[in-house]
Amino acid sequence: MNHVLCGLAANVSLPSELVDRLIAVADEEIAADLADRADLSHAQAVALASRVEESAARLAYAGRLTAADIDPVTRPDAALALLAERAGHPEWGRLFAADPDAERRERLAGCPGLPADVVETLAADPDVRVVAELALWTTPEVAARLAAHRHAEVRRAVAANEATPPPVLAALLTGEGLPPARRCLVCDREKVPFAHDPRCPRLDCDLPPGASCDGSHESARHDTRLMAVRNPATPTEAVVGFVDHPSLLLRWALAGRPDLPSEVRARLATDPNPGVRADLAENPAIDESLIRVLATDRDHEVRRRLAHHPHVPLDVLTRLAGITRIGATLLPRIASASPAEAEKLAGSRNPAARMLVARRRDLAPALRDALAADSDAKVVKSVAPHPGLSESQLRTMLDRHGVQVAAKVAANPDATAAVLEHLVRHWPTARKALREIAGHPRAPAPALLACLADTQARPLAAAHPALPPPVIEELLTDADRRVAEAAAANPSLPRTVMSDLVPRP
Repeated sequence: MNHVLCGLAANVSLPSELVDRLIAVADEEIAADLADRADLSHAQAVALASRVEESAARLAYAGRLTAADIDPVTRPDAALALLAERAGHPEWGRLFAADPDAERRERLAGCPGLPADVVETLAADPDVRVVAELALWTTPEVAARLAAHRHAEVRRAVAANEATPPPVLAALLTGEGLPPARRCLVCDREKVPFAHDPRCPRLDCDLPPGASCDGSHESARHDTRLMAVRNPATPTEAVVGFVDHPSLLLRWALAGRPDLPSEVRARLATDPNPGVRADLAENPAIDESLIRVLATDRDHEVRRRLAHHPHVPLDVLTRLAGITRIGATLLPRIASASPAEAEKLAGSRNPAARMLVARRRDLAPALRDALAADSDAKVVKSVAPHPGLSESQLRTMLDRHGVQVAAKVAANPDATAAVLEHLVRHWPTARKALREIAGHPRAPAPALLACLADTQARPLAAAHPALPPPVIEELLTDADRRVAEAAAANPSLPRTVMSDLVPRP
């Protein structure tokens, strides 16, 4: 019964008085759905937080509760949520900074706009996790000071903070100008030298795989460098020296930076690891000459990422489409193609080129209609969801290409009820088409009833408002809880049935 009540809690047609009754009997699962209701009033939010304690923080994050509604002593999670949203009282920060629960102090350290005295208290916290969390989000001034912290984990967090001053980030890469770190997570817990087994069998161990310390905190220093290389605020001249570094992770992080000199990018294009080359391939700053080099890469993922590059030349993209599985998506370069370029692609003798442009949804009617009449099923499949296609055109697509295009025809926003009914009677049955029909706003009741026969389409059809109310009511007791919950969330469920489902407190 609980899943039916969860569905009701999400039902947009649930009357306010039934929302009140549902709040009175809600458990944590029901409360989660109620908290997401757009029409939940402030009074109802307060009542829900009182009924289900776990919902208070969710409601606070969503702006449904105010500082006046929250006692930080009895509802610390909700109070911390309001502080995270800059909606709490400043004195709450002082309260939580002295909290014996380190997890709460850590959550506080990630909140913005804390009073200066609270920041100072957190910066001196005895638990390194608290200080590291502060270092990750704090201001440039505090970050610069924490870069010299005795614990390497705090320095790692400073290196990841984009507010950290660039000279400090450069210093964290080299260590110059900073005192050596005294501790790290490894030597805090283990006798050095120690190397953590990546297949560590201890259930209570939370050290990262491969973490090690021989007294120099080597894995922590590596992680700090990795954070600094990834940080866009780190000066270019400080990171380019890692292009030939033996650490794969450092070279990988370097490949995604948009500020690299051309000679550094060229060296990364020959990196032995395909992951490095793939990240470089989608870097928006690489030029055409390097794009053409990467287009000949033997690794499929490198070529696939390159196809998603916003500035890939169309001739390169067309060639990639013919030899690479790109996926049924509109590529950035195709989306930005000029009308003349789109027309040229649509008229290409290469079906891969026509298929690419057919995925646009803003084509001129003449181009759209020409692609809809294409002899290649893959091209027709790509253009089938385009708005503006007539019922006659959609039926012609089905007659010519059958199940190959059925699901995409069903996804067309202008598909009529007659076309959708025709699709459910199509043989052989296209199961993907049934799922599209089940969620289509124009789907008529006969088509939806047919969709109920498909396991994956059934929950979608159960939630469709065009489904007859007696059928919706019957589905409330379906053996599949997804179907029953979807039926309970159906806005066409009669109000009398809704009222019968909600227990009276």
